[in-house]
Amino acid sequence: GEDMIRLESVCEENFQKVIDLKRGTDVADFVDEPIYSLAEAVLYKESSECFAICKGDLVIGFVSIYFGEENCQIINFLVDKDFRGCGYGSEAARLCIDYFKENFSAKRISLPVHEENFGAQKFWERLGFKKSETKEDGYVFMRLYL
Repeated sequence: GEDMIRLESVCEENFQKVIDLKRGTDVADFVDEPIYSLAEAVLYKESSECFAICKGDLVIGFVSIYFGEENCQIINFLVDKDFRGCGYGSEAARLCIDYFKENFSAKRISLPVHEENFGAQKFWERLGFKKSETKEDGYVFMRLYL
């Protein structure tokens, strides 16, 4: 249907809406601004991609992924604060997982979560991710084995 959650590559048409997404103060310390992630994706452009999370005509979130050296990672993942708690994040996360499976035959997906961002840790645990021993600058890496 029209209102299905989908991932669209960040492009000229949706770029401004992506930049305008609101992180919400509760996650501001834990989640990079989309504009930072977009810039970072330019550095690693051979192995990065950025998506707008869309619902109908609305851009409700953002995700950046990395797929270099057979290492699939969700680098940044953000749902606008006005659209949280509706299950859209889970749907979008599943789309990311499917994207890695279909395009990169991923066996493992990793993502960094701030060690104090318990909400995000619970969110990813519900999707099957488990905390690893790997920590970096206050972030713990969570992993899903497919």
